[in-house]
Amino acid sequence: MTSGLDETWDRRFTEQPWPSTPDIHLVEFADTLPPGRGLDLGAGPGRNSLWLAAKGWAMTLVDVSRIGLDQAARAAQNQGTPITPVQADVTAWHAQDADFDLAIVANLHLGAQTLTVVLDQAARALRQGGHLYVVGRHISSVGRHGRTSPERLFTEERLLRALPPDLKVDVLGTRDRMAADRTSVHQPSADRVVLAWTTKLSSSIGST
Repeated sequence: MTSGLDETWDRRFTEQPWPSTPDIHLVEFADTLPPGRGLDLGAGPGRNSLWLAAKGWAMTLVDVSRIGLDQAARAAQNQGTPITPVQADVTAWHAQDADFDLAIVANLHLGAQTLTVVLDQAARALRQGGHLYVVGRHISSVGRHGRTSPERLFTEERLLRALPPDLKVDVLGTRDRMAADRTSVHQPSADRVVLAWTTKLSSSIGST
């Protein structure tokens, strides 16, 4: 069902330390939102969800790795903030209801068709007026950050094409991300990322 992805990510989360600080641009955009229900797709050890949970958000974390989710659960217990971990492949997971106020898709570098599917599912999970935050490494990172192929890295145009049409794009741009926000111990001190912050305008997404 997971095509070995669970074992791959279990090994990565076991063998190397993972950042615990939230994405700095997510903090910028989400810091003024009132707490609500949050969804973190590809959450791993939960650096973004743990920050939101500490601010009063009810967070659901979806990830293929049981190790990553267990690390997130232990950290949440230590900080006294409950979370809901769900072990599933994000490319096949579906929310039962469209009642999330915020969905996060952070650093999932997928093929174009798969990225479109994941972002569509994230949007379907949102209530009307909810927000979707997406961030990924810019294509200029090719050759500098592991073995991610160029077609899986982001440009503003590629991300815009992948976003569902019923979302209002509030912010779309390329930003610098410093070392304190890096997503791999192998990354240099600065990184370029493409991000989008969107609002769900219509309840038609997710309707039957």
